[in-house]
Amino acid sequence: MTPHLLVAGSVALDTLEGAFGHVEDELGGSAVYFSLAASLVRPVSVVAPVGEDGFDRLRDALAGRDIDLGGVSVLDAPTYRWKARDAGGRNLDLGNRDSIYDRWTPAVPERFAGWAFVSSMRPDRQLQALRGLRAAGATLLAADAMLSYVRSRPDTLTEILGLCDWYFCNQDELQALGGSDPEQFRRRHRMRGLVVKSGPGGIDVLTEGRRFHLPALVVQPVVDSTGAGDSVAGAMLARWSLAEGDPSQLEEAARWGVACASITIEEVGLRALRRATPERLRVRVSSTAASRGSS
Repeated sequence: MTPHLLVAGSVALDTLEGAFGHVEDELGGSAVYFSLAASLVRPVSVVAPVGEDGFDRLRDALAGRDIDLGGVSVLDAPTYRWKARDAGGRNLDLGNRDSIYDRWTPAVPERFAGWAFVSSMRPDRQLQALRGLRAAGATLLAADAMLSYVRSRPDTLTEILGLCDWYFCNQDELQALGGSDPEQFRRRHRMRGLVVKSGPGGIDVLTEGRRFHLPALVVQPVVDSTGAGDSVAGAMLARWSLAEGDPSQLEEAARWGVACASITIEEVGLRALRRATPERLRVRVSSTAASRGSS
């Protein structure tokens, strides 16, 4: 039976700067990118906080997708804000306003025999979500890192890493977590799998006895890399969950993640991902497979 898929994370209003110019209050957030990516493959549920100033935009952005917003808490607090500037295809974090987390506790299901991705958010709330989902019976529990929180709030990270079956992070986050060797890092924290994201360099996937690399797929110049990592995780876990975690289907699932990220980066923020269709993603996956075959 195909397991249910859930994401717990952030809804954000982003201020972004890059060659595309300057945009403010652009809807984003880790849970939003993940759910839009995953919904191109299968249904997904969202657990996240959003202020009254952001809920209508969230609902409108996800309309028409098979995304359950029943776990979204609408609070009388400012929606999470994040600022970033593009620096050579990667975002330079310019800070955030995360006071909404002071008003929110992740409302995870009491019983949940499915797969869950706890995406980047303030580590104390990320840890609460992971604990709750583990206690609820999640059969696969994955999480993602955020460099600024890794550096500023390291106290909860050991327990966060210990609760994860799978972990997603980029090279800088891995280094900040003390993981100079990815395989040793995976083994030290007893994870089933680790995905190391390298932006234009693609991704490395490590599991027990196996490691493979997938190059990034860029079919147009990169406009905005915001949300690319969450798109990798969303499409990858959605696809792999349909195969019920069959190890022989892991690389195929990772190709779906890379392909989805290549769509996300074509426009500012969520714009390309919101317009994407399952058919467009399938075509892009074929391009990813062809690219790997010719490399």
